[in-house]
Amino acid sequence: GVSTRNVTEVLEAMCGTAVSSSEVSRASSLLDEELQKWRSRPLGAVPYVVLDAIYEKVRRDGAVVSCAVLIASGVDADGHRAILGVSVSMSEAEVHWREFLRTLKERGIHGLQMISTDNHDGLNAALRATFPGVPRQRCQVHLQRNAAGYVPKADMRGQVAQTIREIFTAPDREEAQRLLDKAIGKYQKTASKLAAWMSENLPEGFTAFALPIKLRRRLRSTNMSEWVNKEIRRRTRVAGLFPNEESLLRLVSAILVEISEDWETGKRYISLDDE
Repeated sequence: GVSTRNVTEVLEAMCGTAVSSSEVSRASSLLDEELQKWRSRPLGAVPYVVLDAIYEKVRRDGAVVSCAVLIASGVDADGHRAILGVSVSMSEAEVHWREFLRTLKERGIHGLQMISTDNHDGLNAALRATFPGVPRQRCQVHLQRNAAGYVPKADMRGQVAQTIREIFTAPDREEAQRLLDKAIGKYQKTASKLAAWMSENLPEGFTAFALPIKLRRRLRSTNMSEWVNKEIRRRTRVAGLFPNEESLLRLVSAILVEISEDWETGKRYISLDDE
């Protein structure tokens, strides 16, 4: 997000050495080549995948627009986390998600057992087209937050939040469904819109009940990607506005390379022996 002129000025002030804008541009090109190799690297078995997007401001055709940064992270067959891919698109429309997911398939991703996401029509449609049959887990944390918009009275929010927590922390899917049915019956008359929303949406957060409880706690939400998003924003807010999509992709990719290397060489995120 920094112009070559500014880079030149900063390096000269810090190092006392003049660096031409052409040398800065050449260094950027070399970096882009390395980052493209990382974004195109082969993938293997990844049982659990998390998909998410954030938006950043980019200058395009003389106007400032919001660009979607599509990010795939996951847990590999050894239980380590990794960033699987990243793409910059004009939106989260189905066509952009579908193209991004197609590249993951072309790079060899396989063995998917569950994909965790927030709710988005474009992403949901792209998943049905690209990975049909792979169970989707809707983030329980986001569902908890979304429910607040359907609570008719402020003094009911704590009670509703506790009810949903009890549903999601049930020992198994059958008990979760029993508690959901009970909650729907309870709110049918006092909060009919909430009851209808719970009936339609909360079961989308039940996919994780198919997992052992130790894995369920880690994989029932998109918290993994939420942390990644915070790390990205911590760095991108310094730039504020990116001159083009390429500069945004360059910076985000560099950040994600660092995160992924730490994950892949660090402690296992989950033990698949618990499956």
